[in-house]
Amino acid sequence: MTAKIFRPAKTAMQSGKAKTHLWVLEFDQEEPRRIDPILGYTSSSDMKQQVRLTFESLEQAKAYAERNGIEYRVIMPKEAARQTVSYSDNFRFNRLQPWTH
Repeated sequence: MTAKIFRPAKTAMQSGKAKTHLWVLEFDQEEPRRIDPILGYTSSSDMKQQVRLTFESLEQAKAYAERNGIEYRVIMPKEAARQTVSYSDNFRFNRLQPWTH
């Protein structure tokens, strides 16, 4: 039984960063998924894939995994490289990109 511990990225649907400060422990897939021949649904009998535990800190998630004998790997979050852009740069005389009207 193996798991991964990570901090989720912000969702693409909103600009807020809710739920990105929590650490998540998810179990890895132990059995391959199979396609139902009649309906075409993808299913699995692995119930641990449905478990998603959240923790306040990385240390709490590691302690839980070690306490329960779960092998884990930690995926550290990547911080987004933000480029500061000024609205007035759109109207500069020596603009690098041409207008695309």
